[in-house]
Amino acid sequence: MKFHEFGDKENQHIMLIHGGGNSWWNYLRQAKALSKEYHVILPTLDGHGEEYNTEYVSTIDSAQKLISYINQNCNGQLFLLCGVSLGGQIVIEMLSLKADISQKAIIDGSICYPQPKLEKFCIATVRLFGGLMFSRFSCKCQMVLLRLFPNMRFTKEIENYYIHDMPLLKRNTLYNMYRTYMAEYQLKEDISKTKAQIMYCYGSKEMKCVKKSAQLFKELVPSCQIYEAKGYNHGYLAIYLPDEWLKVVVPFLNTKESL
Repeated sequence: MKFHEFGDKENQHIMLIHGGGNSWWNYLRQAKALSKEYHVILPTLDGHGEEYNTEYVSTIDSAQKLISYINQNCNGQLFLLCGVSLGGQIVIEMLSLKADISQKAIIDGSICYPQPKLEKFCIATVRLFGGLMFSRFSCKCQMVLLRLFPNMRFTKEIENYYIHDMPLLKRNTLYNMYRTYMAEYQLKEDISKTKAQIMYCYGSKEMKCVKKSAQLFKELVPSCQIYEAKGYNHGYLAIYLPDEWLKVVVPFLNTKESL
Protein backbone atom coordinates (compact mmCIF):
# COMPACT_ATOMS: atom_id res chain seq x y z
CA MET A 1 0.00 0.00 0.00
CA LYS A 2 0.95 3.61 -0.56
CA PHE A 3 -0.36 6.59 1.40
CA HIS A 4 -0.96 10.14 0.16
CA GLU A 5 -1.22 12.79 2.85
CA PHE A 6 -2.74 16.27 2.88
CA GLY A 7 -2.78 18.91 5.61
CA ASP A 8 -1.02 19.38 8.94
CA LYS A 9 -0.11 16.09 10.64
CA GLU A 10 -0.81 17.71 13.99
CA ASN A 11 -4.52 18.01 13.12
CA GLN A 12 -7.09 15.28 13.62
CA HIS A 13 -6.63 12.38 11.21
CA ILE A 14 -9.07 11.42 8.47
CA MET A 15 -8.68 8.36 6.22
CA LEU A 16 -10.71 8.04 3.00
CA ILE A 17 -10.54 4.62 1.28
CA HIS A 18 -11.25 4.41 -2.44
CA GLY A 19 -13.46 1.89 -4.20
CA GLY A 20 -12.42 -1.18 -6.14
CA GLY A 21 -10.79 -0.46 -9.50
CA ASN A 22 -10.15 3.20 -8.68
CA SER A 23 -7.31 4.60 -6.62
CA TRP A 24 -6.41 7.25 -4.06
CA TRP A 25 -7.47 10.07 -6.40
CA ASN A 26 -11.07 8.88 -5.93
CA TYR A 27 -11.17 11.27 -2.93
CA LEU A 28 -8.60 13.83 -4.08
CA ARG A 29 -10.99 16.79 -4.27
CA GLN A 30 -12.45 16.01 -0.85
CA ALA A 31 -8.98 15.65 0.62
CA LYS A 32 -7.91 19.08 -0.63
CA ALA A 33 -11.02 20.68 0.89
CA LEU A 34 -10.80 18.87 4.23
CA SER A 35 -7.04 19.38 4.58
CA LYS A 36 -7.65 22.96 5.69
CA GLU A 37 -8.80 21.61 9.06
CA TYR A 38 -7.70 17.96 9.14
CA HIS A 39 -4.79 15.69 8.30
CA VAL A 40 -6.22 13.63 5.43
CA ILE A 41 -4.80 10.23 4.43
CA LEU A 42 -5.66 8.61 1.10
CA PRO A 43 -4.41 5.00 0.84
CA THR A 44 -3.78 3.25 -2.45
CA LEU A 45 -5.00 -0.31 -1.94
CA ASP A 46 -2.85 -3.20 -3.10
CA GLY A 47 -3.41 -4.03 -6.76
CA HIS A 48 -4.63 -0.51 -7.57
CA GLY A 49 -3.04 2.62 -9.01
CA GLU A 50 0.71 2.76 -8.45
CA GLU A 51 0.40 -0.49 -6.45
CA TYR A 52 -0.83 -2.46 -9.49
CA ASN A 53 2.04 -4.96 -9.17
CA THR A 54 1.21 -5.80 -5.53
CA GLU A 55 -1.31 -8.61 -5.17
CA TYR A 56 -4.70 -7.65 -3.80
CA VAL A 57 -5.57 -10.34 -1.24
CA SER A 58 -8.86 -9.54 0.49
CA THR A 59 -11.00 -7.13 2.49
CA ILE A 60 -9.66 -8.58 5.74
CA ASP A 61 -6.02 -8.33 4.64
CA SER A 62 -6.52 -4.70 3.59
CA ALA A 63 -8.20 -3.85 6.91
CA GLN A 64 -5.36 -5.37 8.90
CA LYS A 65 -2.72 -3.44 6.94
CA LEU A 66 -4.57 -0.16 7.38
CA ILE A 67 -4.99 -0.72 11.12
CA SER A 68 -1.27 -1.38 11.37
CA TYR A 69 -0.59 1.91 9.57
CA ILE A 70 -2.95 3.81 11.90
CA ASN A 71 -1.34 2.26 14.97
CA GLN A 72 2.12 3.30 13.77
CA ASN A 73 1.31 6.76 12.37
CA CYS A 74 -1.86 8.07 14.04
CA ASN A 75 -1.51 6.90 17.65
CA GLY A 76 -3.99 4.13 16.94
CA GLN A 77 -7.05 6.27 16.24
CA LEU A 78 -8.62 8.44 13.56
CA PHE A 79 -11.22 11.15 13.80
CA LEU A 80 -12.99 9.90 10.65
CA LEU A 81 -12.71 6.62 8.77
CA CYS A 82 -14.57 6.60 5.45
CA GLY A 83 -14.79 4.39 2.38
CA VAL A 84 -16.90 3.91 -0.73
CA SER A 85 -17.94 0.51 -2.14
CA LEU A 86 -14.99 -1.85 -1.50
CA GLY A 87 -13.47 0.88 0.66
CA GLY A 88 -16.62 0.95 2.77
CA GLN A 89 -16.49 -2.78 3.35
CA ILE A 90 -12.89 -2.39 4.49
CA VAL A 91 -14.13 0.28 6.92
CA ILE A 92 -16.68 -2.20 8.29
CA GLU A 93 -13.96 -4.79 8.84
CA MET A 94 -11.68 -2.25 10.55
CA LEU A 95 -14.49 -1.23 12.91
CA SER A 96 -15.07 -4.91 13.67
CA LEU A 97 -11.40 -5.61 14.37
CA LYS A 98 -10.76 -2.54 16.51
CA ALA A 99 -13.72 -0.95 18.29
CA ASP A 100 -11.95 2.36 18.95
CA ILE A 101 -10.21 2.75 15.58
CA SER A 102 -12.15 5.94 14.81
CA GLN A 103 -14.47 8.44 16.46
CA LYS A 104 -16.65 8.66 13.35
CA ALA A 105 -17.11 6.44 10.31
CA ILE A 106 -18.88 6.62 6.95
CA ILE A 107 -19.73 3.53 4.91
CA ASP A 108 -20.82 4.41 1.38
CA GLY A 109 -22.59 2.03 -1.00
CA SER A 110 -21.04 -1.15 0.45
CA ILE A 111 -22.32 -4.70 0.81
CA CYS A 112 -21.75 -6.73 3.97
CA TYR A 113 -23.15 -10.16 3.17
CA PRO A 114 -22.31 -12.64 0.37
CA GLN A 115 -23.61 -12.05 -3.15
CA PRO A 116 -22.13 -14.95 -5.17
CA LYS A 117 -24.32 -14.35 -8.24
CA LEU A 118 -23.09 -10.77 -8.46
CA GLU A 119 -19.50 -12.02 -8.20
CA LYS A 120 -20.00 -14.46 -11.07
CA PHE A 121 -21.59 -11.78 -13.24
CA CYS A 122 -18.77 -9.29 -12.63
CA ILE A 123 -16.03 -11.84 -13.26
CA ALA A 124 -17.72 -12.97 -16.49
CA THR A 125 -18.01 -9.35 -17.63
CA VAL A 126 -14.30 -8.70 -17.03
CA ARG A 127 -13.31 -11.91 -18.81
CA LEU A 128 -15.37 -10.95 -21.85
CA PHE A 129 -14.87 -7.20 -22.00
CA GLY A 130 -12.02 -6.34 -19.62
CA GLY A 131 -9.57 -5.57 -22.42
CA LEU A 132 -12.00 -3.08 -23.91
CA MET A 133 -13.25 -1.60 -20.60
CA PHE A 134 -9.81 -0.74 -19.25
CA SER A 135 -7.84 0.11 -22.38
CA ARG A 136 -6.21 3.53 -22.55
CA PHE A 137 -8.46 4.45 -25.48
CA SER A 138 -11.58 3.44 -23.57
CA CYS A 139 -10.51 5.43 -20.51
CA LYS A 140 -9.96 8.53 -22.65
CA CYS A 141 -13.43 8.06 -24.17
CA GLN A 142 -14.97 7.79 -20.70
CA MET A 143 -13.40 11.09 -19.72
CA VAL A 144 -14.70 12.76 -22.90
CA LEU A 145 -18.21 11.52 -22.11
CA LEU A 146 -18.00 12.82 -18.54
CA ARG A 147 -17.18 16.28 -19.87
CA LEU A 148 -20.69 16.37 -21.34
CA PHE A 149 -22.00 16.54 -17.76
CA PRO A 150 -20.38 19.63 -16.15
CA ASN A 151 -21.57 18.72 -12.65
CA MET A 152 -19.93 15.28 -12.84
CA ARG A 153 -16.75 15.87 -14.82
CA PHE A 154 -13.37 15.18 -13.26
CA THR A 155 -10.66 17.80 -12.92
CA LYS A 156 -7.87 17.55 -15.48
CA GLU A 157 -5.57 16.26 -12.74
CA ILE A 158 -7.91 13.36 -11.90
CA GLU A 159 -8.53 12.65 -15.58
CA ASN A 160 -4.79 12.19 -16.06
CA TYR A 161 -4.55 9.87 -13.05
CA TYR A 162 -7.52 7.86 -14.32
CA ILE A 163 -6.16 7.47 -17.84
CA HIS A 164 -2.75 6.47 -16.49
CA ASP A 165 -3.84 4.09 -13.72
CA MET A 166 -6.88 2.24 -15.05
CA PRO A 167 -5.11 0.43 -17.95
CA LEU A 168 -2.59 -0.91 -15.39
CA LEU A 169 -5.30 -2.67 -13.39
CA LYS A 170 -4.76 -6.44 -13.59
CA ARG A 171 -7.58 -8.90 -14.04
CA ASN A 172 -6.39 -11.00 -11.09
CA THR A 173 -6.82 -7.94 -8.88
CA LEU A 174 -10.44 -7.66 -10.01
CA TYR A 175 -11.06 -11.40 -9.62
CA ASN A 176 -9.68 -11.42 -6.07
CA MET A 177 -11.60 -8.28 -5.24
CA TYR A 178 -14.92 -9.60 -6.57
CA ARG A 179 -14.43 -12.93 -4.79
CA THR A 180 -13.63 -11.45 -1.39
CA TYR A 181 -15.89 -8.35 -1.60
CA MET A 182 -18.95 -9.94 -3.18
CA ALA A 183 -18.92 -13.68 -2.57
CA GLU A 184 -17.15 -14.14 0.77
CA TYR A 185 -17.43 -11.18 3.10
CA GLN A 186 -19.90 -11.50 5.98
CA LEU A 187 -20.70 -8.84 8.57
CA LYS A 188 -19.34 -9.91 11.98
CA GLU A 189 -21.10 -9.76 15.34
CA ASP A 190 -18.08 -7.86 16.70
CA ILE A 191 -19.25 -4.78 14.81
CA SER A 192 -21.73 -4.24 17.64
CA LYS A 193 -18.79 -3.33 19.91
CA THR A 194 -17.72 -0.35 17.82
CA LYS A 195 -17.46 2.98 19.60
CA ALA A 196 -17.69 5.03 16.42
CA GLN A 197 -20.54 7.31 15.42
CA ILE A 198 -21.49 5.86 12.03
CA MET A 199 -23.31 6.97 8.89
CA TYR A 200 -24.24 4.34 6.28
CA CYS A 201 -24.86 6.00 2.90
CA TYR A 202 -26.27 4.72 -0.35
CA GLY A 203 -27.90 6.12 -3.47
CA SER A 204 -31.61 5.64 -3.97
CA LYS A 205 -30.82 3.85 -7.27
CA GLU A 206 -28.41 1.37 -5.67
CA MET A 207 -28.89 -2.39 -5.88
CA LYS A 208 -31.17 -3.97 -3.28
CA CYS A 209 -28.24 -5.80 -1.68
CA VAL A 210 -26.63 -2.46 -0.76
CA LYS A 211 -29.81 -1.19 0.90
CA LYS A 212 -30.26 -4.51 2.69
CA SER A 213 -26.64 -4.30 3.88
CA ALA A 214 -27.38 -0.96 5.52
CA GLN A 215 -30.35 -2.47 7.35
CA LEU A 216 -28.35 -5.52 8.47
CA PHE A 217 -25.65 -3.21 9.77
CA LYS A 218 -28.16 -1.09 11.68
CA GLU A 219 -29.57 -4.21 13.36
CA LEU A 220 -26.17 -4.76 14.98
CA VAL A 221 -25.37 -1.05 15.45
CA PRO A 222 -28.74 0.61 16.20
CA SER A 223 -27.16 4.04 16.61
CA CYS A 224 -26.04 4.00 12.96
CA GLN A 225 -27.50 6.82 10.87
CA ILE A 226 -28.67 5.82 7.39
CA TYR A 227 -28.50 8.42 4.62
CA GLU A 228 -30.10 7.87 1.21
CA ALA A 229 -28.85 10.10 -1.60
CA LYS A 230 -31.99 10.69 -3.62
CA GLY A 231 -31.74 10.16 -7.36
CA TYR A 232 -28.19 8.82 -7.36
CA ASN A 233 -26.58 5.53 -8.21
CA HIS A 234 -23.58 3.69 -6.78
CA GLY A 235 -20.91 5.95 -5.29
CA TYR A 236 -22.01 9.07 -7.19
CA LEU A 237 -21.49 11.57 -4.37
CA ALA A 238 -18.04 10.30 -3.42
CA ILE A 239 -16.74 9.79 -6.95
CA TYR A 240 -18.42 12.42 -9.12
CA LEU A 241 -19.99 15.05 -6.84
CA PRO A 242 -17.49 16.02 -4.14
CA ASP A 243 -19.25 19.30 -3.30
CA GLU A 244 -22.50 17.48 -2.55
CA TRP A 245 -20.52 14.85 -0.64
CA LEU A 246 -19.02 17.58 1.53
CA LYS A 247 -22.47 19.05 2.21
CA VAL A 248 -23.47 15.70 3.73
CA VAL A 249 -20.21 14.85 5.47
CA VAL A 250 -19.14 18.16 7.06
CA PRO A 251 -22.29 18.47 9.25
CA PHE A 252 -21.76 14.85 10.31
CA LEU A 253 -18.19 15.70 11.33
CA ASN A 254 -19.39 18.70 13.32
CA THR A 255 -22.03 16.85 15.37
CA LYS A 256 -21.03 16.44 18.99
CA GLU A 257 -22.89 13.19 19.61
CA SER A 258 -20.73 10.49 21.18
CA LEU A 259 -21.52 6.82 21.71
